[in-house]
Amino acid sequence: MCWKKKKADGLPSQYMHDLPSIENIVTSVEETPQAISTKVTGQIPEWINGSFLRNGPGKFEIGNDKFNHWFDGMALLHQFKISKGQVTYKSRFLCSDCYLYNKENNRIMVSEYGTVAMPDPCKNFFQRFLSRFEIPRNSDNASVSLVTYKGDYYACTESNFMYRVDPETLETMKKVDWSKFVAVNGSTAHPHTDPDGTTYNMGNSYTIKGAFYNIIKVPPTKKKPTETLEGATVLCTIPSIERTRPSYYHSFAMTENYLVFIEIPIKLDLLKIVTGRLRGTSISDGVYWDSNLDTIFYVIHKQTGKVSATKYRAKPMTTFHQINAYEEGNFLIMDLCASDNGETINNYMIQNLRKSGEALNEVYNKMCKMFPRRFVLPLNVNDDTPCDQNLNTRPNSTATAVKIANEVHCTHEDLHGEDLYKYGGLEFPQINYAKYNTRPYRYFYGCGFRHLVGDTLIKMDLEGKHMMVWEEPGFYPSEPVFIPSPDATEEDDGVLMSVVITPDKDKSAFLLVLDAKSFQELGRAEVPVNIPYGFHGTFNATAHVEG
Repeated sequence: MCWKKKKADGLPSQYMHDLPSIENIVTSVEETPQAISTKVTGQIPEWINGSFLRNGPGKFEIGNDKFNHWFDGMALLHQFKISKGQVTYKSRFLCSDCYLYNKENNRIMVSEYGTVAMPDPCKNFFQRFLSRFEIPRNSDNASVSLVTYKGDYYACTESNFMYRVDPETLETMKKVDWSKFVAVNGSTAHPHTDPDGTTYNMGNSYTIKGAFYNIIKVPPTKKKPTETLEGATVLCTIPSIERTRPSYYHSFAMTENYLVFIEIPIKLDLLKIVTGRLRGTSISDGVYWDSNLDTIFYVIHKQTGKVSATKYRAKPMTTFHQINAYEEGNFLIMDLCASDNGETINNYMIQNLRKSGEALNEVYNKMCKMFPRRFVLPLNVNDDTPCDQNLNTRPNSTATAVKIANEVHCTHEDLHGEDLYKYGGLEFPQINYAKYNTRPYRYFYGCGFRHLVGDTLIKMDLEGKHMMVWEEPGFYPSEPVFIPSPDATEEDDGVLMSVVITPDKDKSAFLLVLDAKSFQELGRAEVPVNIPYGFHGTFNATAHVEG
């Protein structure tokens, strides 16, 4: 590679390099609704029995209309079914209302995050003008993740709409509207689940008094088989610091007893967003980074819904995914992937992903680079707590928490060494969630980002901040998901699964299975159809039945 000496945010200049083109990552594909065989090389452990499910955009144009942003592509659900070391693959487009409406009219009829649905060209000028004043359809393109509520699987995004799907057939079963159960205008695609199945999420609400953030609690079980979100309640409501300009958030943190909402300086200008149709602009036009605003942590007690009177502040930063959080003594330890810059979401325009050469390098150099960080929040702060001294007394911790007046100002500890810079930081973090979420842990996994998408898989060891890497030139792995082995005795006993995309090769994507302990490849299942780069997924284990 030709190393460049130009500095990008969060990445020392000696680690900058020329990027290969990845334009085929955002090429539309056809669905594969019937299961097809894959070519397995190596050995996939026979104890793995279930389906690896994935979600992400799979169609980037409708007729002659093209979507502008990566997030706008129509949701495509994927299933890798694994049994006795063999793998089959299938995929289906989510039959959302917007997908069917677009398909029926053979053009983009519903506006998305970065794409405005233009008036019908067959109408006359006056009709097209009046159409700008019509109430727009809200997109229900649930293309971000697959999550569970009460044991059912849902395709979801960040709107108030989700779709219950059949994990076996990938068929779209039922549209569910959060606002029919709780007063919110959306939810994240990253809920957290307690061991008993109780699920927590967050959603905005917009009222005449301003914008609010809401913590939502969903009970663990159904009272009737047909239930969806019945019994969901708003645990607490937090007002936005800026009345008409709430912060964007993608997820939140959870410990055994607390939830943490992180208000970051990526802002939503609600006036611009609601008037966008009149001005012919998309939602993305109303999303911006305000480096003059601090980051604020709100700590909420899970049982009472009470928001801590202590306000925790940090310097301006962007975070989309938390790694883990837990309580230790009188401290709340919160690990996340973060950057000091917020210029990221709107850089994922499809035309940027399809650039090459210097133009592609320029886009990447402007992107914020995410690195793993730890914040330590002291929980028992009161009037007697001393000011102007570091309240973080944990040994060997470089994070600080200093009380100034009635607030606590926090700085982070890096959870990585110098070697992570070579890989462009880390995103899509995953842990052994079932056993170590909300608990002290040692390992986490993610994608290195030397490109606009992940191009390596990384295992981080918090003891010594060491790392292991899987990489192959020209291959782009997606979010790794950890599956514990049946008789696991250690935290990293298990495998990692990731779907690897090869944009320069036709029909050569594959499911990669790594040994999580050694980080060595165990096997791969090559798929004889093209697969686009996706976002998030989950593993649906099949109960083992003795023969």
